[in-house]
Amino acid sequence: MNMNIDFNKMNGLVPAIVQDALSGKILMQGYMNEEALVKTKETGMVTFFSRSKNRLWTKGETSGNFMELVSMSVDCDGDSILVKANPRGPVCHTGADTCFAEENSSKTAFIDHLRAIIKDRKKNPTDKSYTASLFAKGINKIAQKVGEEAVEIVIEAKDDNKDLFLGEAADLLFHYLILLEAKGYELDEVMEVLIERHRK
Repeated sequence: MNMNIDFNKMNGLVPAIVQDALSGKILMQGYMNEEALVKTKETGMVTFFSRSKNRLWTKGETSGNFMELVSMSVDCDGDSILVKANPRGPVCHTGADTCFAEENSSKTAFIDHLRAIIKDRKKNPTDKSYTASLFAKGINKIAQKVGEEAVEIVIEAKDDNKDLFLGEAADLLFHYLILLEAKGYELDEVMEVLIERHRK
């Protein structure tokens, strides 16, 4: 989180755009001064400088809907901050999920986080990692696991046990991502195929 921020451009304040770390949705925009930035880093809770209250304001201090800091980065001009956070409830004072009246229920951005972990397990294997053990066993074993999980989800699809079905769905997706990594392909390449098909 070493950032060179130019607080002088806007009289000691810079815009801070908050993004849900899991969904990727933009949650809100506020302003930070140096003190708010330091407090955010120290407490792990996103804190702004409130222009209307003329003081530091930790999001959620009244409602209890805090935003847990995940990461911060500064833009190329050094005059705005992107904050990634995990919200503990609705963000907007109106009760909406975001200050832009958007629903924030999707967790699909977590797939990118999971993909990064899988890549790391391949590059930096450890004896305790199940994922690394699959890479060590080779492509045939990984492909076999995907096949097994595909059969298991088909079996569960014929029944009405939601928990078992979702568990098998998660297993299939996880092993499918491992297979893509083992083959050296990106999920984005699969998305491109789907996008191209959609265009036709």
